[in-house]
Amino acid sequence: MYRFHPSVKWTAGYPDRQQIVSQITQLWKRYGLQERTKFNTRVHSVRQDTYGRWTINNDTSFGHFDGVLAAVGTCGDPKMPRMPNQEAFKGEIFHSSKLDGKTAAGKKVIIVGGGASAVEALEFVVHTDAASTSVLARSDKWIIPRNVFVDILLALNIFGRETIFSWIPETLLKKFFYRDLEDLAPTSDGLFTETPMVNSDIFHQIRQHKAEWLRGDIISFTENGVRFRQRAKGIPKGGPGREIDVKADMMIMATGYERPSLAFLPDECFQGDYHPPNWYLQVFPPEHVSVCCNNCTYVNAIGTVSFPFLNQNPATLLDINQDTRPARPQEYWMKRWIDMTSHLKSRAPTRAFDFFTYAELIYWFVFCVAINPFRWKWAPFVFLGVGDALPKRVAGREERVRNGLGMKMKRFE
Repeated sequence: MYRFHPSVKWTAGYPDRQQIVSQITQLWKRYGLQERTKFNTRVHSVRQDTYGRWTINNDTSFGHFDGVLAAVGTCGDPKMPRMPNQEAFKGEIFHSSKLDGKTAAGKKVIIVGGGASAVEALEFVVHTDAASTSVLARSDKWIIPRNVFVDILLALNIFGRETIFSWIPETLLKKFFYRDLEDLAPTSDGLFTETPMVNSDIFHQIRQHKAEWLRGDIISFTENGVRFRQRAKGIPKGGPGREIDVKADMMIMATGYERPSLAFLPDECFQGDYHPPNWYLQVFPPEHVSVCCNNCTYVNAIGTVSFPFLNQNPATLLDINQDTRPARPQEYWMKRWIDMTSHLKSRAPTRAFDFFTYAELIYWFVFCVAINPFRWKWAPFVFLGVGDALPKRVAGREERVRNGLGMKMKRFE
């Protein structure tokens, strides 16, 4: 569910859990989704029949469908690595996804990991009044403020990649956001190479001595915590450092998640140069444009890109399935857009679709929407989520005109 849905109303820029659950519940009831949802059903395959309709698990009793929206996300089963001498630790060990109902009040807490899960765990620990908190991170990652305007400016990188100008926003972040904690900023990885963490509170907690952020490697667990090799800034993983003992009563493993599988899709979606995330808009396999893997092929991005992007994809899928052929993307041109984007980002330190900014959306709008008048009618719906009735009527008239001229409609796939 996205904030761009016309009926979704937030009371803050970053809603809390209660607001999100409330809005989901309202939409669930409003659209009668309880009658359209089948729980406890594992999807092994989605395949097209001879008429181009999709069937689930080769079982027609589920119905026939014009499109498939895969929404399995990027976070599957929790990763729980086994640490050296882990059994010796006498305290509690939890994965960061299993903190509901737990409390860290009065406890010394170690958070293993330095990514977004670690930041979320740190917020949980601090707000439950832990005695002390130590975050053990193997590497430094960029942290940007939780400010929509700042995030939009960062995401408006027209090159869509790390460039010789990236030092400008990086320097500004160090001077005005990191300030006295500049030592925690990455030295080798640029801002536009990995997804930065979005948080405005973490530095405040460190400055207030409610938490400490340590860079280095875990040597082994001990009865009362962790034996840790603390590295200086710029020293790579596994490099030399000072060995210290970090005490803890509670250990939180912020070690991420396994990526959910997309193996239920047809094999041709994963062949050649056009495999995920190298798809049209990163989410549409060129061989099957009526499949949208929303937020399933994401690798890295920045700032606010995900907000309009996640809303735009299912809207585009509806557009594809309801419009006439001139407005529908063709496999050939979908692949050309992928090739063009890859070429424009060929000098990036990452692969073209491993890092997403607004640049890719601009390329798509200019070369796939603006130059095709048949797609203009869908722009308000795709970008703003409103006005779907008018383009449907226009599409119907276009189809009647085409049929009147002897141009019979063909199924897209």
